[in-house]
Amino acid sequence: MELKRILWPTDLSGNAEKALSYVTSLSQKYQMEIHMLYVIEELGIHEPWYGIFDDEHIKKIHDWEEKKAKERLDNICAEYLKGCPLYIKHVAIGDPAEEILQFISKEKIDMVVMAKKGRKGKFAFGSVTEKVVKNAPVPVVTVPA
Repeated sequence: MELKRILWPTDLSGNAEKALSYVTSLSQKYQMEIHMLYVIEELGIHEPWYGIFDDEHIKKIHDWEEKKAKERLDNICAEYLKGCPLYIKHVAIGDPAEEILQFISKEKIDMVVMAKKGRKGKFAFGSVTEKVVKNAPVPVVTVPA
């Protein structure tokens, strides 16, 4: 089996960060590209809270979150991924599990390494991780949070 591309989906939480050492180790050992994916949850599909947000307001929130996510991903690259052959940052908007699964196919990912639960995880296994593990067409390594 040839491994070229590894995906690290992250919600930028401390739990997600725990998978990073596995990602960097695999990348260095097999000279793999690291694709980092942060998914902004689509706000337009939720019921209004604290009043109704128009499309322009939702776009401003998404733009702000995308800017902050890119800054955080840049910091992660500078701090943790210096020895890796190639890392590529991606930001998407939508349902996290769906976006991860679509990304795997679109970018021809060979392996996914992710935390067992993310920022919102209240249980031992997060819902996004569960959906990815059950539906991914490639091996998924889960790292305890």
